[in-house]
Amino acid sequence: MSTHPTIVVMEGDQTGQELLLEALRVLDPAVIGAPLDFLRFDLSLENRRRTNNQVVYDAARAMVEHRYGLKAATITPETAGDVGSPNAILRKEIDGTVIVRTGRRIPGIAPPVGVFAPISVVRMAVDDAYGAKEWRETADGDEVAFRTERISRKVCRGVAEYAFQYAQRIGAKVFGGPKFTVSPVYEGMFKEELDAASKRYPGVPYEPQLIDATYALLLVKAGEALVIPALNRDGDCLSDLVLQMFGSIAGSESILLALDEQWQPKVIMAEAPHGTAPTLFGKNVANPMAMILAGAALLAHHPDKPYQQASRAIYEATLEAVMSGVRTADLGGGTTTTEFTDEVIRRVRTKLEVWSTLGDAGR
Repeated sequence: MSTHPTIVVMEGDQTGQELLLEALRVLDPAVIGAPLDFLRFDLSLENRRRTNNQVVYDAARAMVEHRYGLKAATITPETAGDVGSPNAILRKEIDGTVIVRTGRRIPGIAPPVGVFAPISVVRMAVDDAYGAKEWRETADGDEVAFRTERISRKVCRGVAEYAFQYAQRIGAKVFGGPKFTVSPVYEGMFKEELDAASKRYPGVPYEPQLIDATYALLLVKAGEALVIPALNRDGDCLSDLVLQMFGSIAGSESILLALDEQWQPKVIMAEAPHGTAPTLFGKNVANPMAMILAGAALLAHHPDKPYQQASRAIYEATLEAVMSGVRTADLGGGTTTTEFTDEVIRRVRTKLEVWSTLGDAGR
């Protein structure tokens, strides 16, 4: 029997911090009916500067020890020589190699395009265009820019393996892929691993496509649940597109995974895919859905039934609240941030109480 989990809570900036607090209200053990411990680290820009990023390294070590992390949106300063992005440090220190973002239909909200089934982007969290060496030279009177990128077979295999595992679990098709025809050596390595993974999972439908065709065909794949494996840069672009296809970037959580030798998650860090939204700071109008769902995603990775039940209750309660008309301004409503969370909490408590009276029949 597993012990109850400790969630490493990474506090952030502006609206990011406000929404984190709303998610923690939902994760209160008195709400979910299961014990949780919280270990908090202040990753605000001010404290990262004060500690010269030591607090980020401390938070990463705590995640490696405790497995679960919940991170608020933080400010990344643009000035060279400043503390930079905490996400880059966290990914490196926990060996996070896979990011999963799922676009899903928000009940009662008409999406801009006719999508209904969920679409998950499973992308590399490291390498590719990010962190590449760049430089410029002058040749024949012209200025030429260069960039040296890299990917590893280990990361390619991890993304491919997890994509097929995830598709098998949710009953989806693995769809898409890299532009290996133009880049047979670099992007071809990723394609090789996707093809190899498809043979290990013969029961998972696999429809490889070039990345440009993937974009085009997304608009006509409305009825199929899809898992799209992607390189880091492609996946970054794809996930933003996919989330907006469903009507709001606030309707989905973002998950960073570190995988073990069997390609199973050993560290899970959840956050919202959006930033700190400074224009909404202090107004109690921002949508807390993504942060609330991030908390639910962490609980879903715990093996014990009470946490999995709580996860399902939070997912259902959040989406049902929107369906019933409890919506923040970005979804066309007038509900405040705290009012939305209050409604989710009420529904979570109701669900868990009803399920407890039904025993296994309600699970």
